[in-house]
Amino acid sequence: MEFRNRQVKYRGFISYRRFVSCRRSIALLLGAIFAAAMLFGLAGCGAKRPVRREATFLRLFDTKTTIIAYMDDEEEFAWYAQMIYDSLEEYHRLFDIYNSYEGISNLKTVNDMAGKAPVKVDRRIIDLLKYAKEWYEKTDGEINVAFGAVLRIWHDYRERGMEDPDAAGLPPLEALREAAEHTDINKVIIDEEASTVFLEDPGMSLDVGAIAKGYAVEQVSRMAAEKGFTSGLISVGGNVRAVGSKDGSGTPWNVGIQNPDPGNGNAMLHVLDVTDASVVTSGIYERYYTVDGKNYHHIIDPDTLFPSEEYKSVSIVCKDSGMADALSTAIFNMSFEEGMVFIESIPDTEAVWVLSSGELKYSSHFRDYIRK
Repeated sequence: MEFRNRQVKYRGFISYRRFVSCRRSIALLLGAIFAAAMLFGLAGCGAKRPVRREATFLRLFDTKTTIIAYMDDEEEFAWYAQMIYDSLEEYHRLFDIYNSYEGISNLKTVNDMAGKAPVKVDRRIIDLLKYAKEWYEKTDGEINVAFGAVLRIWHDYRERGMEDPDAAGLPPLEALREAAEHTDINKVIIDEEASTVFLEDPGMSLDVGAIAKGYAVEQVSRMAAEKGFTSGLISVGGNVRAVGSKDGSGTPWNVGIQNPDPGNGNAMLHVLDVTDASVVTSGIYERYYTVDGKNYHHIIDPDTLFPSEEYKSVSIVCKDSGMADALSTAIFNMSFEEGMVFIESIPDTEAVWVLSSGELKYSSHFRDYIRK
């Protein structure tokens, strides 16, 4: 089933799954007691339990988006799912660095105008870049949305390697070093009053892949909650935001963390119980290509200019999805000791590391979330 009120070139499909049950229990007693029990049993069978509803889209942020909620009214769920989809689509277009859209000045527009002129943009782009600059400072440069010149080289080599594995190769280190000369985030000039963004360096480009999905999910989940979507799950790729509790009365949502090494027979590393919180994972298994038998993934260490090799995945649990997205990438590029100290310094934030050896490491209270 798809939403019929969308006039777009691509329609993400939507599916519903229902699980409804009703149990009868009639006590056989005598006289008036029997009659009263019968009436009570019939009334109990007429009561409805919320229906599990699910919508899935296959386009936003180049990954799968899923929305889940328990609601009696199918049309109400469809309305919320459509609203969430529409809002996420707006962020998807604004934050896109590869495609242009009619009537929109997005991050691709900003990149195309690098060194030429400021670009007037939507306030949501301003807010994202300000947020990204904050995390650049907090992580000592491990999150750098001005790192696009380096990431684009890796993106192009990865795409060619995936299309033609026999011709796959690695970017020349000299080319990466040259690109790294054009990654100074201080040359991303934001004029809030004029609502413009200007890249002073003509060789610079923005890439917000380390933070954009989580940030968009967080903003949309807050907007949806304000409009009455106070209990649900929004998942965009490896970014999961639990809004409220499963039943609205405190029952936690169950969120699985993908096992980066499914060869051991377990698809899930852990299943977590979370309420009004985010679970975000960065891993080596999503986007990679192979050169001479070795996999090269998409998480690039700003110090080495090559994919980080210390971990298979890093998962973060905290309230804010944008923060979790930023942390999962930043921690991936830190040593375990540095990452542990950093995570422990942030209240109500936990992490699990899967080392390249397969060993698991946990922050102090991560295990509190693991479903018993």
